[in-house]
Amino acid sequence: MAVSLTGTRISAIALPWFVLVTTGSTARTGLVVFCEMVPYVVVKALTGPLVDRAGPRTVSWTADVLSAVAAGAVPLLHALDRLSFGPLLFLVALIGAARGPGDLAKEVMVPEAAERGRMPLERAAGLAGVTERLASTAGPALGGSAVALLGPLTALAANAACFALGSVVVLLTLDRRPRAAPPPSSAPGDGHEPGSAPEPGYRRRLGEGFRFLRRDPLLLTVTVMVGVTNLLDAALNSLLLPVWARDSGHGPSAIGLIGSALGIAAVGGSLIAAAVAHRLRRRAVFFTGFLLGGAPRFLVLALDLPLWAVAGVFAVSGFGLGFLNPILGAVMFERIPRPLLGRVKALGAALAWAGIPLGGLVAGVSVAAAGLATVLLAGAAAYALTTGLAGLRPEWREMDRRRARDVPGRPREAPTAGSAAGT
Repeated sequence: MAVSLTGTRISAIALPWFVLVTTGSTARTGLVVFCEMVPYVVVKALTGPLVDRAGPRTVSWTADVLSAVAAGAVPLLHALDRLSFGPLLFLVALIGAARGPGDLAKEVMVPEAAERGRMPLERAAGLAGVTERLASTAGPALGGSAVALLGPLTALAANAACFALGSVVVLLTLDRRPRAAPPPSSAPGDGHEPGSAPEPGYRRRLGEGFRFLRRDPLLLTVTVMVGVTNLLDAALNSLLLPVWARDSGHGPSAIGLIGSALGIAAVGGSLIAAAVAHRLRRRAVFFTGFLLGGAPRFLVLALDLPLWAVAGVFAVSGFGLGFLNPILGAVMFERIPRPLLGRVKALGAALAWAGIPLGGLVAGVSVAAAGLATVLLAGAAAYALTTGLAGLRPEWREMDRRRARDVPGRPREAPTAGSAAGT
């Protein structure tokens, strides 16, 4: 996870900056982000049954190989003077399509690691969150420095190398023994009992995951809320930050600096969450994290403050954001039965990421029409309203209820329809 995610974070700076400085168009920059994220979301949503059946290890290294080939083709074709905007969009779409199942497979490995390590799910999810935050810290720092010193294409080549190395790590080092088969189960209310019929087809298995997600109010509410905040985060990271860096004169190194400030603080938050989150009330910590990590990032860029102040606000925001993924991961892992994990997580993640392709596109058009400061203020207001209004819904009380499946070493059982819905 650390290797492949670091490459992805490098690319998140290098690719938009490459398009922005070569075309000068914020709309085209947003279109490139859109063309990467649409295949990511769609393919990730549809490959849940594949991950459940083929196993996350196989899917992970195969997807990373495809991502490495597509990412490496961008600087190669540019060096050969064969990279027009159309082929660039195709390669970016291919990278997104391969990243989707690869990221899903790595996420699905976490609860098995928790069981083998006999640790609470909050701690295992917290360690995965620390890994992600470390990648988010190293990636922007390396990406910003590489773009400033060596150019964006060198950074994109480094991204391809990270994907390739990630596939080698998974292929050669992860345990190849088949994991213990979970007890047979079916999705709540799917109409068939274990062992009463042959294994359902791909479409039916995908439907089982959708029905489970639809009948769990907490998971569905989390998915919708995170979908809106992800759209706003995508707008900020993929478009608004590069435009701010260009217009303010700070350049791409400033993106790396404030990204690293956020990432380092988020690592600290994730480490604390990994150590003590299983003893805290999840709901209070969760919404406090969003309060610190959401709207302030937009406001500080809109106020045109010095770079040190921007980095300080991003650091505080990062500390709050560091608590979110460990809590979200633990809630999902303990509520979703193992046989459905790949499908439900794939669909939930796809819905939560559905707005990300639009983030950069909408931000690019909005900045061109209304200006950067106006869009940043609107983003801050939207972030505050989304998290504040969502927190008033009653199903959030379910977040603080631990389940028997969260006890280390205890078998995970499929919940009944009543427990899935929190009734």
